Amino acid sequence: MRARDKAAVSALRATLAALDNAEAVPADEGELRGVAVEQSPVGVGATEAARRELSERSVVDVVRAEAAERLEVAAQLTAPAHADRAARLRAEAAVLLRLLDGPGAP
Repeated sequence: MRARDKAAVSALRATLAALDNAEAVPADEGELRGVAVEQSPVGVGATEAARRELSERSVVDVVRAEAAERLEVAAQLTAPAHADRAARLRAEAAVLLRLLDGPGAP
């Protein structure tokens, strides 16, 4: 990261966001309706929902999906004008796949 590898930074930021989204708990529509303002929860953290805890397998699946998505889009970019973008997407996918191939990967 010290070398400011733009492909690695971009891939890791997007993957962290995808993991954050995977941890989100879907809102129950019943909870959102029918609550009067005076009955709404008050205070710090009163409306916070517990996040899902992802298993190691789920994390690996999200990272693999992010890498696969980049490779798929890169394969679709066949025009010479998009060669730079395709190369950047392949580099981002390589960063993510290297993370999975590191020590301790399932």
